[in-house]
Amino acid sequence: MSLNVENATVIYPGTDGRPPTEALQQINMTLDDGDFVVSIGASGCGKSTLLNLIAGFLAPTEGQIILDGSAVEGPGADRSVVFQKHALLPWLNVLENIEFGLMLQGHTKEARNTVAGRFIKLLGLSGFENSPVYALSGGMQQRVGIARALTCDPKLLLMDEPLGALDALTREKAQELILQLWHDTGKSVFFITHSVEEALFMGTRLIVMSPRPGRITHEFDLPFSRKFLDGTSARSVKASPEFIEIREEVLAIIFADEEAV
Repeated sequence: MSLNVENATVIYPGTDGRPPTEALQQINMTLDDGDFVVSIGASGCGKSTLLNLIAGFLAPTEGQIILDGSAVEGPGADRSVVFQKHALLPWLNVLENIEFGLMLQGHTKEARNTVAGRFIKLLGLSGFENSPVYALSGGMQQRVGIARALTCDPKLLLMDEPLGALDALTREKAQELILQLWHDTGKSVFFITHSVEEALFMGTRLIVMSPRPGRITHEFDLPFSRKFLDGTSARSVKASPEFIEIREEVLAIIFADEEAV
């Protein structure tokens, strides 16, 4: 899997007499097989706009998005999105929600059950297959949303603040779960967050975006997710001097950007 964002600019037209808004300016980014790229920046820097470009929900005003040699011209089964709010279907149970994309693709019930069963087990949802999703905790609902995104076997998983609504303890457990899933499935991930600590812990690469118009101003290669997957505890990773040093550097960049606005 290879994704290239090439000179992508997004300008939203003005409304009610207001001038147009340049949301993104000349974004260049690559994402290769097995990468876990995290985007962070001040509110309004265009992180979600960039994700929407990659997902095909939005077309660039200038530039292009290339996935495996072909231009992205709309949504496709090669990309799945997990939103901050899980967007589950409340009239369906856990299993039916997870199978929903496969049902739309016309897979047999037996095939759907086999694929969904794998991710139910991986995400710790065994025993809840017949539960209504509205009866689950927020953390478990988000697990269902992640399982649904993975069942269609996308090349690229796009995650837009998927843990933002969770309490602190559930969020930390979910971070570890997503990293283990990334390791076990070999998927490529583009992940948005407002948490610097979360970004550093989870990503193999971090891109820092400037306030509007959004531009990539800094990039960091990160070792911390792999240290966790190699057996170092999450708390030890986050307490290491190297982690704290990079955290403070990224925070200084973001605070300076906000003060310059």
